[in-house]
This record gives sequence, structure tokens and C-alpha cells, in this order.
Amino acid sequence: MSKWVLLLGGSTGHGAATARRLASDGFGIIAFHFDRGEAKKIASKTIKDVEKISQGKCYYFNTNAASEDSMDKYIPKIKDITKGEPIKLLLHSIAFGTTTNFFGTKPVTQRQMDMTVHVMGNSLLYWTQRLYNAKLLSQGSRILGLTSEGNYLAMEGYGPVSVAKVAMEAIIRQIGWELGVEGITANAIQAGVTPTRALTKITENWESWVDNTKKRNPMRRTTTPDDVANTVSMLLRSEADFINCSIIYCDGGESRSGTI
Repeated sequence: MSKWVLLLGGSTGHGAATARRLASDGFGIIAFHFDRGEAKKIASKTIKDVEKISQGKCYYFNTNAASEDSMDKYIPKIKDITKGEPIKLLLHSIAFGTTTNFFGTKPVTQRQMDMTVHVMGNSLLYWTQRLYNAKLLSQGSRILGLTSEGNYLAMEGYGPVSVAKVAMEAIIRQIGWELGVEGITANAIQAGVTPTRALTKITENWESWVDNTKKRNPMRRTTTPDDVANTVSMLLRSEADFINCSIIYCDGGESRSGTI
């Protein structure tokens, strides 16, 4: 197996930290991001960092990774990059969807709901199917997705994303169940509340979320992107070959300590 990883959402937050960590672990980085405006500046810095750490062994594509046209266009390119060897990791770290309530002055629409569930949930399945058919997944490959405690808690404005996370968890469980026989595993990482750009898009009260999290978390701090990156790195080791169809908690015990 080649030492290449594929990150869907690798320019900011958890994805950026994971790209840096895995590059330092010796992996080549293939990453997708869809950044405009201010976010593009952050992405540019991440790419420069990863290029330096990986000694140029990285490819970043600024396009909509949730588009099936993009999947069909770029998977042959990915195969060329790895010289046909399977990738070690497919990480779904796309944080783009509608954050609003189901009812009230701006209730979620069907179009918004469908988009959120597709981008943050279903797109992982379609990537996995295509990579598998292209023989870019094999014994030892990992499928990982990022989830949150919003998968079982009701929160202000989080409804559409919550549905997407639950869908993604079900997809991951089924992928692991079907492909486990081939040594391909699939798991979700549940991070705690993390002060990232994505959090500021979820709620205007993100600062109070952070303050409350520090109080209720047993370790008295919030999760960091590096915490998640370290967990991903650990799960790529051969010692993790038998972890499958699971949710791995990377939150310092936060999910066991009450609500926001």
C-alpha cells in the first residue's frame, strides 16, 4: 500500500491539523477544499505548511468535493498520483451545511436539508464506492468521518447538521460491516466542542459554548484540532486493524459530562 492519504476538507480546522500531522508521519497528502474569501487565505497557509512538512509530496484541489462530477474527474488523477496503489486513509472532514431550526422565522427548506445531508453525510458513501471500484481501497485502508455529540443531542440551529451526522455514522457502520472482510475498516471520530471557524458558523453563541465546555469537560479545556489529528494518526497504525464500525471519542470525556 502506498503512503498516501485522501482528506475531504483539508485546509482548515480538523482537516488542516490532520494534514500537518500525517505529513509529519511521512504520508503524502491529497486534499480537497472549497474555500473562498478569507478562508482562502487560511487554506493558502495550510498548503504552504503541508508542502514544507511533506517536502512537496502533497496535492490540494480547490473544488467542491461533494460533487459527484468532481469525484469522477479527480479519482483518475488520484490513481495517477499513487501510481495505482491503494490509499491508506479516506477522511471526511467537510464542514459545510445549513445551520437553522426546523421551525420559526427561517425554517430549514427541503433544498437546504438535502444539501446538508448530502455534503456532510452521503458524499462519504459515494467517494468510498468510487475509490473501491477504482481499487484504491484494500487491506489496511481506513475510512474515517468526523461526528459530534449533536448526533444525539438537540441544539439550537443544529438540526440539519445533526441529521447529516447521524446519516454519516450509519454509512460508516455499514461500510465497515460490508468491507471489513477485506480488511478495510470504517469508523467515526467524535470530537468535543472545538473553537474552529466552523464552530462560529454554527451559532452566534459559540463563545458561551466554549466557556461552558471548559467548565463541564473533565479535563477543563476544549478539544483542539491537534487532538483529533493525533487520534487519526493513531488509528492508522497496524495495532488499530481490528477497530471497525465504531465511534471513537476524542473529547476528554466531555460527552459524559452533561449538556452545553
